[in-house]
Amino acid sequence: MKVAVVGSTGMVGQVMLKVLEERNFPITELIPVASERSIGKKVKYKQEEFTIVSMKDAIAAKPDIAIFSAGGGTSLEFAPLFAEVGTTVIDNSSAWRMDPDKKLVVPEINADVLTKEDKIIANPNCSTIQLVMVLGPLNKKYDLKRVIVSTYQSVTGTGKAAVDQLNGEISGDDSIAKVYPYQIFKNALPHCDVFADDDYTKEEIKLMKEPKKILGDDTFNLTATAVRVPVQGGHSESVNIEFENEFDLDEVRKILSETPGVIVMDNVKNNEYPMPLYSEGKDEVFVGRIRRDLSQPKTLNLWIVADNLRKGAATNAVQIAEYIVANNLV
Repeated sequence: MKVAVVGSTGMVGQVMLKVLEERNFPITELIPVASERSIGKKVKYKQEEFTIVSMKDAIAAKPDIAIFSAGGGTSLEFAPLFAEVGTTVIDNSSAWRMDPDKKLVVPEINADVLTKEDKIIANPNCSTIQLVMVLGPLNKKYDLKRVIVSTYQSVTGTGKAAVDQLNGEISGDDSIAKVYPYQIFKNALPHCDVFADDDYTKEEIKLMKEPKKILGDDTFNLTATAVRVPVQGGHSESVNIEFENEFDLDEVRKILSETPGVIVMDNVKNNEYPMPLYSEGKDEVFVGRIRRDLSQPKTLNLWIVADNLRKGAATNAVQIAEYIVANNLV
């Protein structure tokens, strides 16, 4: 099993290597790929050092699977070239997510849509993944009508430079380059990604479109506000869900607790609820503050937290790879 990791020196790429190692993915040959300036450098995997190669050399090696985390432009250019030589690409960028010919997959929710013909598989947006892990099972039982989500997203969602900005502001180092238009320390920016013509950000648009594709259901409405907060790892979401059908709170908790990959943390008497501090370094999606919306019927409030670099990116991609290997789709 030859596996290429494209973008192996980046923040998500490094976590992908870590997750592949932790889950003991059946790799016989690892092919790390990065930008031209990194060719010849080394990355570590299972205590061994592997030399970073060029995109051209990686394609020539015809890997069975290529996991991409190198930006949309890179994916648009090179993912089809890998696919042409028979490689199955799992892409973490936004490049292919809304392409009608490409599958957008969260394995616990919709892995069954995958076939051998799917040579480019899209990994959803980090905030989308943790959201649909909760929406999926509840939609099956109660039928979604409208979802309102507000996110509280960590700086690792922007990348290493954003982490450097936050840490520089905490330490008082003004020499570090600014990624955000304002300081992030002691602040909250209602501005994730760039603004579109309708005044929503690209992050908000992803959140409004991707869940419908993953769930195979466009009958419900969804609106989003995405906010960047001075947290280093882990995204949080406040979610208000209106259903077509009535629900029971104990049944909601039971459904979610029985959903693979979801952990219910919902004991307010003991101050138990999900927090990014608790989720960091973990693969599960945590849900709590589960309560009825007292302002209107058939409506639920809850709070979702997950590590955006793991389940929100690397772990989900590796789980897709595990599924296609286990089901002989590669």
